[in-house]
Amino acid sequence: MDKAIPQGAGLILEMDEEGKALLASVIPQAGSRPIDATWLTRHLAGSGYGGLCYLPTAVTQLISQYNSGRSVTALRLAECVDARLEIRISQDDMAATLDITPAQGGAPITKNQILAALAEKGVTDGILLDEVNQAIAAGHATALTIARGTPPVHGKDGYFESLIPDMRARVPQENKAGQIDYRDLGEIMVVRAKDPLMLRHRATTGTPGITVQGVPVAPRPGKEVMYAPQLTGAAPSPDNPDLLLATQTGQPVVVKNGVIVEPVFTVPAVNMASGNIDFDGSVVIKGDVCAGMTVKVSGDIEVGGVVENAHLEAGGSIVIRGGVLGSIDQKGGSDYTLRCGHDFHAAYAQKARIEAGNNIFINDMAMQCELTAGQHIKVGKARRGHIVGGRIQAMLSITARVLGAPNRITTACHIGVNPSLQKEAKALAEQRDAQETQLLEISKLLDFAGHNPGRLGPEVIDKARHTALSLSGEIARLREAEKDLADKIALAQEARVTAEETLHEGVEVLFGTQRYRVVGDHGAGQIQMGANGLELTPLEARS
Repeated sequence: MDKAIPQGAGLILEMDEEGKALLASVIPQAGSRPIDATWLTRHLAGSGYGGLCYLPTAVTQLISQYNSGRSVTALRLAECVDARLEIRISQDDMAATLDITPAQGGAPITKNQILAALAEKGVTDGILLDEVNQAIAAGHATALTIARGTPPVHGKDGYFESLIPDMRARVPQENKAGQIDYRDLGEIMVVRAKDPLMLRHRATTGTPGITVQGVPVAPRPGKEVMYAPQLTGAAPSPDNPDLLLATQTGQPVVVKNGVIVEPVFTVPAVNMASGNIDFDGSVVIKGDVCAGMTVKVSGDIEVGGVVENAHLEAGGSIVIRGGVLGSIDQKGGSDYTLRCGHDFHAAYAQKARIEAGNNIFINDMAMQCELTAGQHIKVGKARRGHIVGGRIQAMLSITARVLGAPNRITTACHIGVNPSLQKEAKALAEQRDAQETQLLEISKLLDFAGHNPGRLGPEVIDKARHTALSLSGEIARLREAEKDLADKIALAQEARVTAEETLHEGVEVLFGTQRYRVVGDHGAGQIQMGANGLELTPLEARS
């Protein structure tokens, strides 16, 4: 019996003289079995040629020639391909990345080749040798960062540091959700001449960076802050322009870009003996404000006792340690109002008309009052927290432990955007439009002067430039004010009335044209705008 001829008999594989290509030859053998691509791949790998780059056309030709019994001479079947590398520089020149295509039977990438490619790209700084070595050991890489520049450290903006931690601020402190710090204002603080008030920290220039190609990158310097001009009762130290000192005795109040010091006037009580008070500063009244009296100040009013049927008006806040007894009649009329530009605090209020630019905080009870606040009204801190009857209006929230009374007394709560804000926003927009129109005309004049030297006198050009600079600053201020108003109006859409423990029938909530009347008594609940208008949502009662 004839010996079987092995598969692939007559197939000869050898490298060319330069060792760069695999040559295949076939000497036909009678009775040899056919071969296919799978067999050929295994055979090449077993012969030590598995890592080469095969030429598909040649492979097909070899299999066809072999299976048809035809001879083949030195067919170029596969090639040795060296590894390839590519260096890419990022758009900002702060990084260089490496791609390595692995070798196929050829030479691998060397460290010197990578460093030479980096040098060719101009990369001189931030080369990461550990990453380079890891890529060489792996034999392949994809978008591997092998050089990283040093980004610049931008300068920090200048800022003000208060040297009196408990100083009051005339800027409402609230977050985006409209939450307010309910802490008591405390006693009026007093400083004396030459007391330090505030320290200005200068902006920093930053630290330069460098690209992977060794090009310096300049940092962005921080923005300087400047003390506001003409701060009442305060001035920079003659020895240190960054240190703000008091120039008189009074109450320090934080304002935008500085501190002012308002005079503080102290009286035992306000009555027929003291007379009415009209004062440019803050007033501390240790006792009561008697019926029929008037106190009008530009700063804050602090009352240690009770206010009864009196008129109080403050540019800042009003703090009443006792309560307020007013005289609102059944028709809602009263000759007396307590009005402040910022926050109002009192232990209790009865039949009083109170208006606050920001917030009204009453510790115990508000009975048959007219309360109007630009932001929040909160009744109830350490005591009962009842709002009973009257008319309560706030733009963002009205909160009490108990709203209304079991006898169904009418308690009207108005929330939402104050119409005056809409009018103010419109007025600001009209004012800005006028300023922008004026700035456009001045810009045309300056453009004409630039294209026609000598046609306008230097005094005219200087005046136009000064006016343009002033208008630009005013337009920026108006835009900022418009944005603040827009934020407030948007925030008002989340306005709510909250009863933390009990909500009685007789409470009525109005939001623009929307109206909600509470029917029956409820536990803790919150009324605010929903998908179908004003809606009541139950809440967990406070423990």
